[in-house]
Amino acid sequence: MATSGKPNILFLFPDQHRHDWVGWNADLPVRTPNLDRLASQGVAFNRMICNSPLCAPSRATLALGVNYRRSGVIDNLDDTPLDRPMVYQHLRDAGYRVGAVGKVDLHKGTYEWKVDGSSWLEDWGFTEGIDNEGKHAGVVTGVDEPAGPYMAFLHERGLQQVHFDDLHGRHDFTSTDPTPLPDDAYSDNWIAENCLKFLRAFPKDQPWFMQVNYTGPHEPMDITQSMYDRWTDVDFPQPHDNDEYDADTHRQIRRNYAAMLENIDRHTARYLEVIRERGELDNTIIVYSSDHGEMLGDHEVWAKFTHYQPSLGVPLVVSGPGIREGADVDAIVQLIDLTATFIDYGGAAPLPDADGKSLRPLLEGTAERLHEQVFAGLTNRTEPPEDIGDGSLIKYMLAASRAFDWDAVLDGRHKLVRSREDGTLLVDLDEDPLETVNLAESHPEMVARLGALLDKELERPVPKGNA
Repeated sequence: MATSGKPNILFLFPDQHRHDWVGWNADLPVRTPNLDRLASQGVAFNRMICNSPLCAPSRATLALGVNYRRSGVIDNLDDTPLDRPMVYQHLRDAGYRVGAVGKVDLHKGTYEWKVDGSSWLEDWGFTEGIDNEGKHAGVVTGVDEPAGPYMAFLHERGLQQVHFDDLHGRHDFTSTDPTPLPDDAYSDNWIAENCLKFLRAFPKDQPWFMQVNYTGPHEPMDITQSMYDRWTDVDFPQPHDNDEYDADTHRQIRRNYAAMLENIDRHTARYLEVIRERGELDNTIIVYSSDHGEMLGDHEVWAKFTHYQPSLGVPLVVSGPGIREGADVDAIVQLIDLTATFIDYGGAAPLPDADGKSLRPLLEGTAERLHEQVFAGLTNRTEPPEDIGDGSLIKYMLAASRAFDWDAVLDGRHKLVRSREDGTLLVDLDEDPLETVNLAESHPEMVARLGALLDKELERPVPKGNA
């Protein structure tokens, strides 16, 4: 146990895990036994959203602790500003070893990882770690010469061309055949091994924070043969309001998604065993969430970007010392509340201009509600900015094939959306969880009330950087 008395924090942070794809959802045959166990030992949140359903802005809001429109990161063409204080810096200054492995994604507009994965980790506040490329980024930048640590690893194994050919042969979600990569060369398994190395090496006289940024279950739907075999013949319900593909195709897409989740989940037990061997399990807070969700074809939408709950909603489970056991929380919470929670439990200085609130009252049972409303939004550029850097056009073509421009406010039950594409939407998430009925015309008073809150939020300025 760290002599400071401060808890260690293990933050498990997959990419694109939607809120309802968890083992305790009886409607889905999802296998997440370790996440289920953490939920039974801690607190599971039923109404958790990200503040923007896209990688770069979501992770920027988390790092800065502010709502989407105040982050300065519009979409995946932007880097998180280095002149703004981040949670990782404040934890470091509070005495933590601050580690990260996987796809940190705070420099989405700049393809710069370095083959050792050091990238900009020190600037962001990390004391150690390996920042690697995401699934798409590696194969567009590193097949001839590695631009990041994962492709460097594949080069060492002589597998770079195999991986390149495989991913470039996958055109959409329907490309579900297994990857030819062996299990130990699969990205999320490699990330897990990196995490274990750092966990074993952390000094025992200093508290630590470790953020594990998996590349899955983000598309493409590439899974290893062993992962594929475990899900043969498992049935899944079809996506809502989607007849794009036949039932077997939709079913296989969902099998692959579930296989990635199961693979991520199994590593959790390995981390906990190392923490137990270090004698620190009683002093470690474990947090599981995601940067955004995944539509999986619902409403004929794939990936994220949109205001629907499968895109906006993410799982959240927290367990550890002082935290209630086996509790379900229905209060509305948001990703940037984790920023404030890490600051709170870590005894670090608060971030200036922060919009999130510590989850501690909900975790310890001293409150039943944290927010009256939370906000989310996204503007996905349809044309690249003038100052776009080399390589970013590739990112633009990969990630911005469809434009979204919307803002939303949620009070827990109701969600008001203003969308350039869809107009004004009001949904009752309790009565209409599939979001099929627009109540805007029949409930003008609620549109006005929530709209006034959204207007007030959108009028707030973006915080200035450090002088």
